[in-house]
Amino acid sequence: MASEPAPDPWTPRAVSVIATVLDEGRHLRTAVEHVLTQDWPGPLEVVLALGPSRDDTDEVAAALCAQDPRVRTVRNTTGRTPDGLNAAIAASTGDVVVRFDGHAMLPPTYVSTAVADLVVTGADNVGGVMAAVGVTAFEQAVARAMTSPFGVGHAAFHTGGQAGPADTVYLGAFRRTALERTGGYDSRFHRAQDWELNFRIRASGGLVWFDPRLQVAYRPRHTLVRLARQYGNYGRWRRVVARQHRGSITLRYLAPPMALLGITLGLGLVLVGQPLGWLLPGGYALLVLLAAALTSRGLPPRSRLWLPVVYATMHQSWAAGFLTSPRALARTSPATVPDTAQGPGQG
Repeated sequence: MASEPAPDPWTPRAVSVIATVLDEGRHLRTAVEHVLTQDWPGPLEVVLALGPSRDDTDEVAAALCAQDPRVRTVRNTTGRTPDGLNAAIAASTGDVVVRFDGHAMLPPTYVSTAVADLVVTGADNVGGVMAAVGVTAFEQAVARAMTSPFGVGHAAFHTGGQAGPADTVYLGAFRRTALERTGGYDSRFHRAQDWELNFRIRASGGLVWFDPRLQVAYRPRHTLVRLARQYGNYGRWRRVVARQHRGSITLRYLAPPMALLGITLGLGLVLVGQPLGWLLPGGYALLVLLAAALTSRGLPPRSRLWLPVVYATMHQSWAAGFLTSPRALARTSPATVPDTAQGPGQG
C-alpha cells in the first residue's frame, strides 16, 4: 500500500480567489457571496477581471466592492478568458490563487479543503469535479452525458473517482510560485487554457492533484445548438494544444475523430453503391443507443429521449472541431503573466 504524502512545511498566509467575468450580472453576486462566506480562517481577497460586458456586470461588481473591501476589480479589455485570468493573478497578492467562475457556487469548505490538499500533497494545483446539474429535460440529459465516460471519457474532473494525481482538474487552486514558474495562462488559447496550463505545470515537474470533495455545480448549455458550438470549440482548441505540445494526445482524444471519419467513409461507400457502408454509421448509432440505455437510469422520460442525441452531438461536434481546426487559430504571442498589476477599481 502506498504511503500518505508527507505534509509540506510550506504554510500559505493568504488566499486570492479570482475570476474573469463577462455578462455575468445575473449570477455574479451569488457567486461572490459564496466566496466571501468560505470557512478559510486566514486573509482572503476576491479579484474580478471585468470584460466588456453588455449587461449590468460592472454595476454589480462595483456594488460588491463598495460593500466589502475584500473585493477588487481589474479591467480585461479583450474579454478573453486567459487575459482576464492573468490580469487578476497579477493584481492579487495571496500565496494561493483559487479560480472560480462568475456563475459558480463554491461550497463553504472549498478553499480550506483545497489549501489543505496543497500542503499535504505538495501539489502545485488542486481541483475537483465539475458537477453538472440540469434543470430542464434537455439539460438533465447533457448533465448525465457530461458525467459519463461514454460522453467525456474517463477524466476524473467530469466523472469523479479517487483522489490522486491528474492530467487536469476543474478550475484549480494554485501555488503562486507555480503560476510564476510557468508564466500563467497562455493568452493564445481562448479555450482549453486550463488543460494547457496544467500540462506545463506537469512538464515542469509539478503535481496536479484531483480531490473529489471539491465539487462545484455547473449548469450545462440549454439548447442543442449551444451544446454543439461548445463542443466544437473544445475540439478546435484541443487540436491547438496538441500542436503546441507534441505527445499530449491520447487514444481517448482520437476516438471521436476516428468515429466521424468512419461514419463519413461509410456514407461515402453507400453513395457509390456499396450497401455494406451502412455498417459504419449504423454500428455507431447502435453503440450510442446502447450507451444511452445503460446510462439513463433515473432520468425522466424526456431526458432519456434526449440522451442519445446529446451523446452524438457532443462526440461529432468535438470531432468536427478537432479535424477542421486551422493552424492559424492560435495567436503567436507568448504565455505571460503581466508584470504590472492594475490597481483597485474598474479602469
